[in-house]
Amino acid sequence: MAISLPETTQTSADSLTPRQIVAELDKYVIGQAAAKRAVAIALRNRMRRQKLAPELAEEIAPKNILMIGPTGVGKTEIARRLARLAQSPFLKVEASKFTEVGYVGRDVESMVRDLVELGVDMVRAERLDEVRGKAGLNAEDRLLDILLPPTRPTSPDEDVSAVREQQQQTRERFRDQLHAGRLDDRIVEIDVREKSFPSFEIFAGSSIEEIDVNLKDMLPGLFQGKTKRRRMKVSEAVEYLTQEEEQKLIDMDSVARTAVVRVEQAGIIFVDEIDKIAGREGGQGPDVSREGVQRDILPIVEGTTVNTKYGMVRTDHILFIAAGAFHVSKPSDLIPELQGRFPIRVELEPLGREEFVRILTEPRSALVKQYMALMETEGITLTFTADAIHAIADFATRVNERTENIGARRLHTVMEKLLDEISFEGPDLVEKTVTIDEAYVTKMLAAIVKNEDLSRYIL
Repeated sequence: MAISLPETTQTSADSLTPRQIVAELDKYVIGQAAAKRAVAIALRNRMRRQKLAPELAEEIAPKNILMIGPTGVGKTEIARRLARLAQSPFLKVEASKFTEVGYVGRDVESMVRDLVELGVDMVRAERLDEVRGKAGLNAEDRLLDILLPPTRPTSPDEDVSAVREQQQQTRERFRDQLHAGRLDDRIVEIDVREKSFPSFEIFAGSSIEEIDVNLKDMLPGLFQGKTKRRRMKVSEAVEYLTQEEEQKLIDMDSVARTAVVRVEQAGIIFVDEIDKIAGREGGQGPDVSREGVQRDILPIVEGTTVNTKYGMVRTDHILFIAAGAFHVSKPSDLIPELQGRFPIRVELEPLGREEFVRILTEPRSALVKQYMALMETEGITLTFTADAIHAIADFATRVNERTENIGARRLHTVMEKLLDEISFEGPDLVEKTVTIDEAYVTKMLAAIVKNEDLSRYIL
């Protein structure tokens, strides 16, 4: 079985039709056609909205999605792959992390702040790619200024142009040596900015962003850091100076503005475990704040303005995808206002033996391909027969039926147990070609699966 490395999508996200979006998701997630169809339509509608007149576009709200299905069936993976496909800022949060204001826990608005930070990182990375070439040249010039002796004053009888030409030739020779790596081990002294930040203990709360901004405004000298002379190799100096030049060439105000717009228009927040906060008033103990969390999440999903250190961010057009197993509770247990903000409901199907076979072999980063690549680093050629794949899927299905059904995550536990011996003995194996067949799978797993008490702990 050949290993195929994951490839980046060549198609522009703007030109993808819903059918093509589903086809892209099929490369990574097995089954769940209804969920893929729903997110494909939601993404395409977002692209359609951006082509409308601003007045009408402002009125069209995103159609948020509620995914209902057991653990390990691909809810998170669909949302994550969708965001990567759309090149959108994407954040995954667990609803159970948040608590009602007044209780110890994270503020619900922090999900928007975290999304903006991700958006800033995304835009900064794009700008870095744009300026990397120029930053490298600037860093080279600074390093050559350090390496070359200072220009000596010319005497009246010397030809100034000839002296300059000679100095330029010397500089170019040094530049060639620098490119060839012949100067890498030479030691130079450069001024390095110390990153010394004062430490503050701040309690979590809605004003933490304002505290951060105000301190930097009031005490600018405290946050700039001092410079000191440091000796380092030329190879390290090139890297440091290049990073310094990159930061000089990037306009962070422009990055922040672009990131805020991108988050507002294309951001995706995936709220997992939303069933854990489904509950009505009258709860006792740790469940008392469940409805309070729902009421705190509601304005974010409905559309509000959140204060971040990069400015005010509107959440009106952020796409929210919520997911939950809803084993104990049901979607109707959510408060009516929140239910109404997730108009698209999709139910994900539990995975069975046939899906497990496909999960093991079909996706670009399939489990079997991962283990083959890991073993190849030890010089071991690992192969799986078709019978072995079916046997692994069969064992995973049986364990899921007898114990908790954790979906495709069961394959991870089964594969780890199956390859435990090879992974441990790998570096010392004399025979570097190993074939996993049905007999080997049965030998490694049969005893554990038969012993129900043992399988509960090991698989």
